[in-house]
Amino acid sequence: MSSESTEVWTGWYRDRRGAEAIVITADGGHVTVRVRGIEYTGTGFAALTAAGEGGEGGEVLTGCVLEWDLPLPVVAGGTTQEATLACLLTLGERADLSLTLHYGGTAIEAVVAGGDFEGALARLRGQLPEGAAFGRRVLSAV
Repeated sequence: MSSESTEVWTGWYRDRRGAEAIVITADGGHVTVRVRGIEYTGTGFAALTAAGEGGEGGEVLTGCVLEWDLPLPVVAGGTTQEATLACLLTLGERADLSLTLHYGGTAIEAVVAGGDFEGALARLRGQLPEGAAFGRRVLSAV
């Protein structure tokens, strides 16, 4: 068990068959989501697979979109301003992750192939005004 806490994010799963509410958990080492009664887990968003017999990986989660929002305050000049991070993950032939930070009346976006959550967060950090930083760490899979 990791010494880090677990983050829980609510959102939506969509595919050709429709949409349903989901809960995504991330503990710093794994991401887990339950879709239509099947639990998918992986070390990153681009590698979510159904748990198989005896711990073997099963079917890959693909042909869908996952969407969720999470609070991500931004600190600038000693003042904390509330912000929201909107996440859109498209899983198909490849994984594409789009993060949009709604902060201070603006929207800052980072899009990465491969579902690299940390890489997308780093791109967002690089677009913040000078001296600004995220007000907390966001757990994600390694």
